[in-house]
Amino acid sequence: MEQSLSAFAEWFRQTWHIRKEDMRDYSPLTLAYIGDAVYELVVRSYVVGRGNAPVEKLHMKTSRMVRAQAQAGLIEQLKPVLTEEELAVYRRGRNARSATKAKNATTGEYRRATGCEALIGYLFLTEEYERLVRLIHDGLKAMEMIEG
Repeated sequence: MEQSLSAFAEWFRQTWHIRKEDMRDYSPLTLAYIGDAVYELVVRSYVVGRGNAPVEKLHMKTSRMVRAQAQAGLIEQLKPVLTEEELAVYRRGRNARSATKAKNATTGEYRRATGCEALIGYLFLTEEYERLVRLIHDGLKAMEMIEG
């Protein structure tokens, strides 16, 4: 699986003429921006993979797992197993000053969620796909938000 995703990433970069950058040069909010989309895609893929259902039901299941409170809980589950580098990326994201405010979360939850998204974006852009999916799976499972 890792090889096919890496091959896709390489093909994508070549097709769109995108250079491979050093992720340490990216702002934590840029990492969070892509991480938000990647996290949503992983969760939507899980929800849809559990069976066909009306879109409203799919949305309800997904939104429960992608809201800031869930992401803040996810990162708390993951912190003990993160590497020093991953923790540093999370902290950079958590400490970044965002222009947007949380709608339905506390400031602390929103900041932890932003850190979580930054970590996911970092893992995605560094093509650590297996690690990314394993962390999301294990964290959501520990929170009893998914089966299996």
